[in-house]
Amino acid sequence: MSDPRPTEGELSILRVLWDRKEPCTVREVHEALMRNKDTAYTTVLKMMTIMSEKGLVTRDESERSHRYAAAFPEPTVQSAMLNDLMQRAFSGSALQLVQRALDGNTASSADLDAISQMIAKAKAKKNKA
Repeated sequence: MSDPRPTEGELSILRVLWDRKEPCTVREVHEALMRNKDTAYTTVLKMMTIMSEKGLVTRDESERSHRYAAAFPEPTVQSAMLNDLMQRAFSGSALQLVQRALDGNTASSADLDAISQMIAKAKAKKNKA
């Protein structure tokens, strides 16, 4: 899978795996998910099996309890999801995406300063290329 785009439920499982930073059993993932939402163990098992088939997670079958790990780092998945959203909702326009994000007035002054620094770095990088 070159463009990972997990569903909302799959993303919840990936967050557990990213947070743990080590392969986990279905039981460990289920216990972590139960802290926020009542989820059946069999549902988590089925989802993780499907995620393995889709290439979102890797499965180590060398132990009795299989261990799962995220197949992609979190930034890779976030970028793929953002690119998909940008194409579908904003006709590929990064400008429109950022405008809508800033329209919500949720960015703090510190966020805006950090965004300005990122823009300056991106411009410098473009100018070098």
